[in-house]
This record gives sequence, C-alpha cells and structure tokens, in this order.
Amino acid sequence: MDSELHVVMFPYLAFGHISPFLQLARKISSCAASGGVRVTFLSAAANVPRIKSLLPASTSISVVPLYLPAVPGLPPGVESTADLPPTSPAAELLKLAVDGTRPQVESLLRELRPHLAVFDFGMQWLPEVAEPLGVRTLFFSVFAAVSTAYLTVPARRLHGPAPTLGDIMSPPPGFPSAASSIRSVPAYQAADFLYIFKSFGGGACVYERVVKCIESCSAIVAKTCTEMEGSYIDYVEGQFGKPMLLAGPVVPVPPEGELEARWAKWLGGFAEGTVVFSSFGSETFLTDEGERELLLGLEMTGMPFLVVLNRPKSCTNGEQEEVRKRLPEGFEERVKGRGMVHSGWVQQQHILRHKSVGCFVCHAGLSSVMEGVAAGCQLAMMPQKGDQYLNAALFARDLGIGVEVERKGEDGSFTRESVCAAVRKVMAAEAEARKKHAKWREFLLKKELQDGFTARLVERLRELAKA
Repeated sequence: MDSELHVVMFPYLAFGHISPFLQLARKISSCAASGGVRVTFLSAAANVPRIKSLLPASTSISVVPLYLPAVPGLPPGVESTADLPPTSPAAELLKLAVDGTRPQVESLLRELRPHLAVFDFGMQWLPEVAEPLGVRTLFFSVFAAVSTAYLTVPARRLHGPAPTLGDIMSPPPGFPSAASSIRSVPAYQAADFLYIFKSFGGGACVYERVVKCIESCSAIVAKTCTEMEGSYIDYVEGQFGKPMLLAGPVVPVPPEGELEARWAKWLGGFAEGTVVFSSFGSETFLTDEGERELLLGLEMTGMPFLVVLNRPKSCTNGEQEEVRKRLPEGFEERVKGRGMVHSGWVQQQHILRHKSVGCFVCHAGLSSVMEGVAAGCQLAMMPQKGDQYLNAALFARDLGIGVEVERKGEDGSFTRESVCAAVRKVMAAEAEARKKHAKWREFLLKKELQDGFTARLVERLRELAKA
C-alpha cells in the first residue's frame, strides 16, 4: 500500500447520518499523524452542494454524486429524508432508491480502487460489492454504542423475527446490566423501537439491514470511547465477533463567525447562566400538546427562555406567524420581555456558548447533547424517538450529565409541571453534579486526547487496509 490511504464514505441519505460521516472524514483527513488520508464522499446529487458547503476550503475530501433511480411511489426530487414528512411511507422507498445505486457504487469502486469503504445501515449489499475488489469495508454506526447494544445485536433474534412489546421492554440476553442504568424501557419507548423490526412490502427491516451490515463488514467504526461506553462496546464486539474501531466522541468544531445581532442583544439582557434555550433539531417535532406543555412549563420556571419550534415541511411553511397561531392563550403577554419563541434555523452552537445561557432543553440527539456539554450548559432531555431515549439514559443516568424530563410510561406524554421540575432541578444542581458535568466537559474538550483518538483510529485503518 502506498503512503496515502484512500477511503470511500457512503452515508445514508439523511443529514443526521451525513453530518457524522463528514465529521469522521474531516478528522481522519486532517490528522497530523495520518501520513495522508484521502476521502471520496458519496451521496445523492441533490445533497452535494450542501455537503461541499460544510467542508473547509482546503481539503483532501472530494464529493461524488450518485443518481437515484426512479422508484414507484417515491416523489421526484426526494434525495434525503429532509425532503420527506416524518411519517411518510416514502421513507421506506428511499431505502429502495439507495439499493438501486448498487451498480453505480460498484463501478466507482472498480474505478477508484480505494483501500477502505466506510458505509451505513442502508446499504447492506456494499460488502458483497467491495470485498471481491480487495476493498475492506467498515460499518460506521452514527449512534451511541448503547443503541447498538440494546437494539441491533444478534441476541435480539432469540425473540424471532417479530419481537413483542414485552420483549423489547427488556434488554437482550447478555446485555451488560450490571454496568448499565438500563434495566428495562417503558412501553412507549419499546413501541417506538418496534419500528426497526417492521418489514415494509416484504423488504428487509432496519434490524435486518443493520445486522447484515455488521456481520458482512471487516470491522465496526463507532464515534465513542471506552471511558464513556466501555461495557456496551465490549458487549457489541462479543456479539458480532468483530473489532470496534473507536473514533472517540464526536466533539463539535467551534462555530465560525459571530452570533446574529438580534440574538446577541436579546440574550445580553440577562444575567450569566440564567437563560433556558430549547431546540429539538431539524427532524424531531413535538405534537401540538407537547409544544403547549413545553412552553407553559418554561413559563412556570420563572426563568428567561428562548424556544425554537419547527414543523415538518408538509405541515407548515415554517414562518413565525404559524408559530404564533399555536401559542397558548395569553402566553405572549405573560412572558413578554423574558420569553422568546422562534421558528426556523438558528445558530445553535453560538447560542449555547453565549454566557447568559445556562440550560439546554433538547431531544437528546447525540450531536445536540455533545454541543450542550461542550458549551457548558446544563441538560434537560426530552427524547422523542429512536436512539434519543437511549442517549438520554446514557448521559443522565450512566454518566451523570443532566436530567430526563419525567414522562408517563404508557404513552410518553409529559406535563408542564414535569418540564418545570426538570429545568429547576438541573439549574439548581448541587456542587457534586456540576463537578461531574465539568469533568466530562474537560474530557471532551481536551485536544490532545481527541487527537489521540484520531491518530489511533487512522493507525487501525492502515492496519486493516494492509491485512
């Protein structure tokens, strides 16, 4: 093998997957100890401009477009999950479109002859294409190891192809319960998890895709570390008999530029560490009732707050007027001067790092949690779906970072009182809890440590490429 390591990366067509792949690409391509890593990044053509905009001006990462084949029922122009409403059946058809890129991917691998191909859950066929060409394959999990350990290990097969709600409420056999805070999950979370075992139109379910990906690849790459998830990592390695190459936790790159003047001015009117900021990411949405209880709960705290509320593209035009129509009666007048509700994109990292922001109420998406911890904000987590539930358990219970908003076990609903209680609790955290939070923040932000994770990962990648 020559000195330059060539890696092809192919994430699933969702920016919640594309972003971690880009973060990994930047880490390994810029590693000073790498000896040179070149990355070729694959995605649907419509996503390429946005992906390129997220790359530094000088980079060894090139982006190659793929052209999605037409799939009956999939609307023209849909090339990522961002183009779909969250409950659309077309989300399953997008997976079939990804499957349809197989000939293009095979042709590219024949032409490029990379050493390694890093791929996602939506293309379980990739090892069948790559390995005969001498290209070693690595499955990159964009989720915390706890999610893989709880949901997508072979031990789940002991329940058969269609596990029941009761089956999923309990961890799989051999799960490291002694080292984990997770003894079971409530019914509403288990009901949400059942989605990954559901087959649509006779096709492979998400569970089957993930397990086949891992069983067929040469190794697993995970954005975690033994300090945070050691017992879960050991369990996954044992279940699959495959090594996990650890990229270290993906710590957000400090944002560029300045905070928009209107937010800087508004936030600047409050004392240090007193403002509550709430946002649920770009693809997680609250119900009407959830929005109302969140807002009234924040009002009950008596603290200043800034809330970002968005809706799926198909439900609203996202304009501020649409949000105002949904506000509780009299809410604007009651919180005038200390409460702000916004719709649309905001500079989340800039806001979290503002000195007046002390608490982050979020959905426990892994990237958002990391941004909150890195900014030094206290966390009040309100997971809404999927891996978010397990992320909240990992951080709040295993690691002692933040709290979870109390929910009803049957349907997962929450009240204004539970929102208020969680925010007040975390904002009044005792010295020991704040010390633990500070310890993890220091760990995540230690550059030498993060550089070490990357250097060791690149070394493992080179060893795998030579094998």
